[in-house]
Amino acid sequence: MNVKQRFLEYVAFDTMSEEASATTPSSLKQLKLANYLVEECKKIGLQNPHVDEYGIVYANLSANVEGLPSIGFIAHMDTSPDMSGKDIKPRVIEKYDGSAIILNKELGISMDTEMFESLKEHIGKTLIVTDGTTLLGADDKAGIAEIMTMAETLISKNLPHGNICIAFTPDEEVGRGTDHFNIEKFGADFAYTVDGGEVNSVDYECFNAASAMVHIQGASIHPGSAKGKMRNASLIAMEFHSLLPVFMNPAYTEGYEGFNHLTDMQGECEQATLSYIIRNHDEACFEKQKQDFYHARDYLNQKYPKDTVQVDITDSYGNMRMLIEKDMRIVDLVKNSMREIGLEPTSQAIRGGTDGARLTFEGLPCPNLGTGGYNFHGKYEYACVEEMETSVRLLLKIVENSTKL
Repeated sequence: MNVKQRFLEYVAFDTMSEEASATTPSSLKQLKLANYLVEECKKIGLQNPHVDEYGIVYANLSANVEGLPSIGFIAHMDTSPDMSGKDIKPRVIEKYDGSAIILNKELGISMDTEMFESLKEHIGKTLIVTDGTTLLGADDKAGIAEIMTMAETLISKNLPHGNICIAFTPDEEVGRGTDHFNIEKFGADFAYTVDGGEVNSVDYECFNAASAMVHIQGASIHPGSAKGKMRNASLIAMEFHSLLPVFMNPAYTEGYEGFNHLTDMQGECEQATLSYIIRNHDEACFEKQKQDFYHARDYLNQKYPKDTVQVDITDSYGNMRMLIEKDMRIVDLVKNSMREIGLEPTSQAIRGGTDGARLTFEGLPCPNLGTGGYNFHGKYEYACVEEMETSVRLLLKIVENSTKL
C-alpha cells in the first residue's frame, strides 16, 4: 500500500481528542485507529506491535546490521478539537492548476493562493483537501502513513538498518501525548517526530508552552434589585482579558513573537471561566507573559472582593533547542539525507509544539520532520501527495545513512 492510500484510510477514523476529558486517552475513539494500526503492523512484519494501557501504539523492527544506533519515529493519532474530524470527506486534486479551490460550493467555502501562499508552491502537484465542513487530519495522519510506508519498504526490500522503534501517540493536540510515554520500553537512542510542515524542514526549536485557567466568581442577584450587590462574572471575565497585552495575540504575531491565545470562554453572572494557551520561544518573555496573568488577577482582586479571580498556570513543555544544540549530529544526519535526495534543508522555529519537545527534556532527543501537510486544525487543511512520498524517501535515507554513523 502506498502512502496516499494509507493516508486516505487513516483519515476515515474520527480521532479528535478532548481537552476536558479525564480519561486516557481523552477520547476512546482514538483506540479504534490504534488497534487498526497494530493489525497493520503485524501484517507488514513489524515485531511486538501493541497498544499499551494508555493508548500508545508501540512496534519495532529488529536490526539486520549489528552495531548501529536505534532510531525512533513517532507520530500522533489524534486530531485537533479545534474542528470536527468526523465523517471527513477528502478530495484528491490532480495537477493543481493554481486557481481557487472550491471546497464546498453550497456553503461558499474556497481557498486560493492569495489567502494561502503555500498553494503557489504546489502548482502541478496532487493535493488532498477537505469538503469545507471538517479538518483533514494530515496533522498527523500524514506522519503515520509516512512512517508505516517507510517501515513496509524496509521489510519488503530487506534494506540494511539498525533497530527501528515506532510509536503512535494519542492526545498530542491537547498536550498529553507523552504523559505516559515509556522511553525505556521504546528503546531508541534518538528519535524524530514526523509531524507537519514543509518536507525539507528539520525543526528543533519550539515554543515554551503553558496553559492558563482563569476562574471568576461572581454574585448573581435579580437584576431588579442588583444595585450595589451584583457582580457579573462574565463581565469581569471580559475585563480580565482586556488587561492582557492587546497585540500579544496569535492574530498579530509571527516568527519569534509569542502570544496568549484565548481558546475557550464560558460564563454566566455567577461564574465564568477563561482558558488560554501561553507561548513564547524566549524563556524570559515567556515568564513575563505568565506574570501578566497574575498582575491582572491581583488588580481585579483589589477592585472586587478578595478571591474573585483565580489563575492556575501549568507549564506544558519547554523549548528543546537548548538541549538539541548540545549535540547536533541527529540534525546533521537529517540535513545530509535531505541533500542526498535533492532537498535544500531548512530549520524553522516551530510555532507550536510536538511530542518531541517533552521527550527531549525527558532524555530522548527528538527533532521534528515535516510531512507535506498545511493549514492544520481547520477546513483549509490540505496535504501534498508528492511531498508525502518525498517524506518516505527521506525517512528511508535517514535509516540508510545511520548505517554510516
